[in-house]
Amino acid sequence: MKISAIDIGSNSVRLATFEGGKTLYKRLCTTRLGEGLNKTPVLSPEALERTALAVNDFYKQALEDGAGKIYAFATAAVRTATNGCDFLKRVKELCGLDICVLSGEEEAECGILGALGSSDGGIIDIGGASTEITLRKSGKTVYAKSVNIGAVRLFDSAKRDRAALQSIIDEKVAEYGKIDASNFKMYAIGGTATRLASVKHKLTEYAPEITDGTVLSLAEVDKLATWLLTEDVEHIKSTTICAQSSEIMGGGTLLLSTIMRALNVSVVTVSESDNLEGFIIFKEGKL
Repeated sequence: MKISAIDIGSNSVRLATFEGGKTLYKRLCTTRLGEGLNKTPVLSPEALERTALAVNDFYKQALEDGAGKIYAFATAAVRTATNGCDFLKRVKELCGLDICVLSGEEEAECGILGALGSSDGGIIDIGGASTEITLRKSGKTVYAKSVNIGAVRLFDSAKRDRAALQSIIDEKVAEYGKIDASNFKMYAIGGTATRLASVKHKLTEYAPEITDGTVLSLAEVDKLATWLLTEDVEHIKSTTICAQSSEIMGGGTLLLSTIMRALNVSVVTVSESDNLEGFIIFKEGKL
């Protein structure tokens, strides 16, 4: 039986369909649900509506593709907004879909479950409005924390001003505490990570079979952060896969490099398997 999952993030809505333990496809629609949340804890009417319509479209696509079950979950934008319930009601009106709103800890657990399965290691999941760090050792989660910082929040706060971005990032990353992850194999998941892998491979179209497993060194991430924060936005749009996220990528990349330094991590491996897979495993026990 085909099973679909819809991930309602702060920057994008994603649809994935699975069958027989395999991911058949993933699709993405950038809606910026979390825009402005750094200034006011309210989803704007425009962002709420365009995101709800995207969820409705993906729900219809999943039905047309023969999905026997369709799950939907929301993350930081919905769980932190004071009118998150209005978004849930709007989606229910459009397609009858009930949305599970994940806590930060649940989001972290879904991320590591999707990326690592039962293996030991760690993840850095940079989203639009929150970032999760999770570490697993001897089959047990030894650290999991979500902090309200992400690529969309950073852009809304400081645009592409590196000094201002770094100041915000340093303050928020301190919330994770002192963690040494140098003995963990670390994975990076989420839109920032997969887009950086695409930029490294000079891709202009999404190709998960190429980006999955890409290793990014701290030096490479630093270099990409500088380029993404100083290069003309239109040039980034025209030469990379980041057309819809070119403005926010610099801050997200600077956040990744800062976290890597804080964790004492010299390389991360990009995983295309993430909380979409993890949520299905969480609900079904397997893909």
